[in-house]
Amino acid sequence: MRTIYFDYNATTPLDPQVREAMLPCLRDVYGNPSSVHHVGRKARAALDDARERVARVFQSKPSEVVFTSGGTESNNMAIFGAARMSRDKGRHLITSTIEHHAVLHCFQWLEKHEGFAVTYLPVDQDGLLSPEDLRKALRPDTVLVSLMAANNETGTIQLIAELGEICRSRGVLFHTDAVQWFGKEPFSSIHQFNADFVSICAHKFHGPKGAGALYLRSPLHPPPLLMGGAHENERRAGTENMAGIIGFTDALERFVREPVFPAAPLRALTNDLLAFLDTLPGVTVRGSRHQRFANTVAFTVAGCDSITLLAGLDLEGVCASSGSACSAGSLEPSHVMLALGVNPAESNALVRFSLGRDSTSAEVALAKEALAAVIARARGNL
Repeated sequence: MRTIYFDYNATTPLDPQVREAMLPCLRDVYGNPSSVHHVGRKARAALDDARERVARVFQSKPSEVVFTSGGTESNNMAIFGAARMSRDKGRHLITSTIEHHAVLHCFQWLEKHEGFAVTYLPVDQDGLLSPEDLRKALRPDTVLVSLMAANNETGTIQLIAELGEICRSRGVLFHTDAVQWFGKEPFSSIHQFNADFVSICAHKFHGPKGAGALYLRSPLHPPPLLMGGAHENERRAGTENMAGIIGFTDALERFVREPVFPAAPLRALTNDLLAFLDTLPGVTVRGSRHQRFANTVAFTVAGCDSITLLAGLDLEGVCASSGSACSAGSLEPSHVMLALGVNPAESNALVRFSLGRDSTSAEVALAKEALAAVIARARGNL
């Protein structure tokens, strides 16, 4: 059976060139970067070089780059660190209803256990945040705003630079979860987000899993989440994952400044999918049709559920998703769909196709055929 992989927003295959770049750290550079002997110093030199390379891509200071285990840790580090660092100035936080759970669960914890008040901004039916809603929500005691650059389930792209500028003009710390952004949209500088904290993850752009970074604008120095050492300039304790860091750095240099997800060919493929979906009864495209990633199509299917649809597609060789891979297998309706105003039944019938650099028109044709058959079976028509 041929595999059609349409789940690139969940993860991407490790690029062969990135894998080659990682091999020395799996074979020869085995020292602990904190060790003082020559084996450790060799690892330290590689770590310092990687940080400088990332900073060149970001156009930031090397000290503003904190290596992490990926997007979840970066989000947690930014949100908990910023909130706890600023609690004496105020305890009001702002996020949105469509954030990844790696963000939402942090705010829910701070609200429930640490005495913070949280405003959850709504979105319109396309999943777009209103800058005016953000302006109205800001209060004198607001200390942190966290809003994603683009949504992982729908591919809808936010006006993130404008949202960041609103926060900056009011002296409020701003974090953006840009995990899905990198490698899909044009990148010139980390400063284009107008953010104090930016989360990034390697495996979304053909780097290794378990590797990422947090951009942390100097001189901010929030308290660390992980205790036990002075690693990462006392911001993240734990021996550095050298192979992962080198893989992250190599993928960042190769695939971010010139996005590895080619917009024009991918938009042609997803436009073909969109036109097909419009012909299917009970199928509704979700998210913005215009302000979206070129690779992403999300839709709901009335009278079905995500698990049945995804299982059926998998049997046909098509790998798709019902949104966040971190919520796979959940029987709960998509919180993003509910935020868009979709009823609970259809929110539990979400399918996301996210294409990549190797996707083809032939694969799209096969996926369309498979989807029509799977929907018909799920509705008991066959």
